[in-house]
Amino acid sequence: MKGLKGLLVVSMMIAGFLLAGTAAKADSLTITLLSPFQSGVSGTVIAFDATVTNTSGGTVQLAGDNFNVDAPLTLDDSPYNNNWPLSLGAGDSYTGLLFNVDIPWPTAVGLYTGVFEITYQNNDVVGYADFDVYVTPEPGSLLLLGSGLLALAGAARRRLSH
Repeated sequence: MKGLKGLLVVSMMIAGFLLAGTAAKADSLTITLLSPFQSGVSGTVIAFDATVTNTSGGTVQLAGDNFNVDAPLTLDDSPYNNNWPLSLGAGDSYTGLLFNVDIPWPTAVGLYTGVFEITYQNNDVVGYADFDVYVTPEPGSLLLLGSGLLALAGAARRRLSH
């Protein structure tokens, strides 16, 4: 009988630890990017500002971050690491430059996606935000394309008039 009670106590302790671990992984922060979809040309840097709000009932430590962005774009998280507070109290929020995305030269025109995560101890994610960067053709390329199309239209018009 004592063995059964001991087994029951150990089982309940394990269940308690598992439930406590699950609660620690819940998103405690809401990250709202002020412009989650931005565009730029090759060779530029795009700044992403955000408001981070603590939606939990206690203080959340802003211990670190993880990120992923489609290649060849690169993400610079130094604005977060150097300027953001180390913690947010319950209900508190902070607004500022969160990270920068570099569009290296030359980058193909198209849509690139990424995610930025704020982590707690053991890299548990406490908040994340998805973002998109659309790389547009540089103005010089558009000018060259436009003048080429005008030349083709002029040649076609001249051919049709003769």
